[in-house]
Amino acid sequence: MKWRGGRQSNNVEDQTGRQSNRNVTGGGINGLPIGLLRGGGLGSVIIVILFFLFSGGDLTSMIGEPQTSAPRSSVTQTQSKADPERKEFVSVVFGHLEDYWGQAFAEKGQTYEQPKMVLYDGQVRTACGAADSSVGPFYCPGDKKVYLDLSFMDELVTKFKASGDFAMAYVVAHEVGHHVQEQLGVSDQMNRLRRQLPEKDYNKYQVRMELQADYYAGVWTRYIDGKTFNNQPILDVGDIDEALVAANSIGDDTLQRKFQGFVVPDSFTHGTSKQRKNWFYRGFEYGDFEHGDTFNAPNLDLN
Repeated sequence: MKWRGGRQSNNVEDQTGRQSNRNVTGGGINGLPIGLLRGGGLGSVIIVILFFLFSGGDLTSMIGEPQTSAPRSSVTQTQSKADPERKEFVSVVFGHLEDYWGQAFAEKGQTYEQPKMVLYDGQVRTACGAADSSVGPFYCPGDKKVYLDLSFMDELVTKFKASGDFAMAYVVAHEVGHHVQEQLGVSDQMNRLRRQLPEKDYNKYQVRMELQADYYAGVWTRYIDGKTFNNQPILDVGDIDEALVAANSIGDDTLQRKFQGFVVPDSFTHGTSKQRKNWFYRGFEYGDFEHGDTFNAPNLDLN
């Protein structure tokens, strides 16, 4: 993906290195934060436990060697500001997302309220409660912000074997997809269901919500696929494959099989690898709202 020198979003808050972040205590996540891997405390206990166990060009050019000397949530981190290249990258991606969703909502006669993205290291306070980086990237509807510890870029490569800059672009687009859902009222509907249903039944709706966020990431990818920067296509050959590899690597079945050796479908909160890939690619194929109604889709596998 060609991103260097692109327009950066003004809605990115750099909170890395703040003392208040490193001293967050208690709480945990409350409310309805939603993310790439974990349903913000709403999903399967198994998935949460598993997740806590591993708490333009390839991203490795920005990442360097993976950081293995200390956990990301360590209270002794001394980083003062986010890595400039990583921050520029996610800020440019966020800017492209602003451009597309503002246009898409306008075409429907609606106004799109731009979200913010908070970059933090270790721990952070949100309107949904206190969180640390082990929960992965997530979106909090309470303050309409995407939260991201940039060292997740390392985990994409080392833990999930999903390399390439567009793997991370897919992650950011997925989180903004949750903001789109908040704008459309989906988050409020899910909150009501959460209060009414037992966890096993609620999980089925949570899966559909996550797959819709994957669909919206695909919709945005179709948009960016038609854009150029300095007279060159923004997307590079292989970028779509990078996103698909990332989607495959974080399916519930893949994660459970990898970290516990067996699969428990009733505990799924985000969908299988096949479903995540298929709904992302469906969004890329159609590029609209209409084909992304995961809640009424009779077959989430899209066979």
